[in-house]
Amino acid sequence: MTSVLLYQRVAQQLAEDIRLGVYRPGERVPSVRKLSAQLSVSHATVLQAYANLEDQGLIRARPQSGFYVHQSAALTAATPTIAQVEGPALVTRSSIINQVLQESRRAGVLPLGAAVPHASYLPIRALQQQVAKVVRFHAAEAFGYIFSPGYEPLRRQVAIRMRDAGVLVAPDDVVITHSCTDAVHMALRVMTQPGDLIAVESPTYYGFLQVADLLGLKVIEIPTDANSGLCLEALQLAVNQWPIKALLFTARGSNPMGGSMPEARQHELLQLAARHDLQIIEDDIYGELMPEAGASRALKAADKHGRVVYCSSFSKTISPGVRIGWILAGKYQAAIQRLQTFSSYSACSVTQMSVAAYLENGGYDRHLRYLRQEYRKNLSALQLAVQQYFPAGTQMTRPTGGYTLWLRLPAPVNCKELHVRALQQGISIVPGQIFSNTEQFNHCLRLSCGMPWGREIEQAVMTLGVLATQLCAAANSSE
Repeated sequence: MTSVLLYQRVAQQLAEDIRLGVYRPGERVPSVRKLSAQLSVSHATVLQAYANLEDQGLIRARPQSGFYVHQSAALTAATPTIAQVEGPALVTRSSIINQVLQESRRAGVLPLGAAVPHASYLPIRALQQQVAKVVRFHAAEAFGYIFSPGYEPLRRQVAIRMRDAGVLVAPDDVVITHSCTDAVHMALRVMTQPGDLIAVESPTYYGFLQVADLLGLKVIEIPTDANSGLCLEALQLAVNQWPIKALLFTARGSNPMGGSMPEARQHELLQLAARHDLQIIEDDIYGELMPEAGASRALKAADKHGRVVYCSSFSKTISPGVRIGWILAGKYQAAIQRLQTFSSYSACSVTQMSVAAYLENGGYDRHLRYLRQEYRKNLSALQLAVQQYFPAGTQMTRPTGGYTLWLRLPAPVNCKELHVRALQQGISIVPGQIFSNTEQFNHCLRLSCGMPWGREIEQAVMTLGVLATQLCAAANSSE
């Protein structure tokens, strides 16, 4: 174990103690000397760990006194309540989704709700180097067509990456796509017909609702718990009542709640799917951003009967602009390749070759370790700031992966109105109503910790808290 991993482990252990209330706000944490002796690590390791916890806003140093838990460090906010089941319906949210997305892209607006990695978190220099080499030394291939299933060296690298998710596949099992959403779109096209019914999580990634709308599919939303994932009991009731063709969901690091389904529940889901011949499309786009590599497995890893179609991409880790995703389609692979061949051929040749070269170079795992550390630090700081500045009664999730945080504000606060007022202050959030085809999440919103934490971000969270408090007070006074 390297010293870096050791100090991170020390920091994580103490952070967990703080969140569990072992050390309460205002209390002194063990001295450097004492913690060093307790854990049998060096003083330097403890100092590194304490510096990391200071960056997260969990502790503060007091001159000549030691380190103390920050006054607002303990997360006491409740987690949001689970949604209710409503009947299947065609998607009606596309116009609202488009409006919110367009408003969030205004010049000069801080995208505090966008699930997009900040440019400083992308390996831009390394990618530039690989693009330059590909264009210089392999121009003929780079500027020609690469047909489905995609560039073989890239498919081989993806197969290697899948081992970390517990999935054993060969390069021939991988189809390169333009993105994870492109993979999901193709999977649904070969599995369903217009008018068919699919199940999604509730709340769900709004992109899934858009895809369903484009394909003319009906959607039923299955309540999802921020801690245990998809409610299997609700799914069982749904498949008993309606002819659901496919389930589209995220087992690790869901968007917007950031939760994950425990492996025991994953096995129960697969058993349920087998009993009802239900196909599953797994979106694992945040899978590589779980806190520790190899510590969790994709649902696909437990799939012994080819029931799970796996989709992911490098949009959240390498770059959203390279437009490289992939699909493990199993029995649908021939249909996927036929669909792709007569629509888009495959993803861009230059980027396929460049990303393959970057992955082969060996720096990707180091880059992922850096991302995981930064996002956890940003998340802790964001949670503490929300707890400090938002109105009493605000609930928040405890994400296990990715970099999105889901909030539920006191009932009088309509987050669409909060979105409008925040834009007037140069801040963009994503209101909860676009994550559902129902009205259940009008008091919810998604925030992102995909940007480096600093004074500007904290000031924006403070401003949001003030606006939310004003809306809450105005609604209460009018009752």
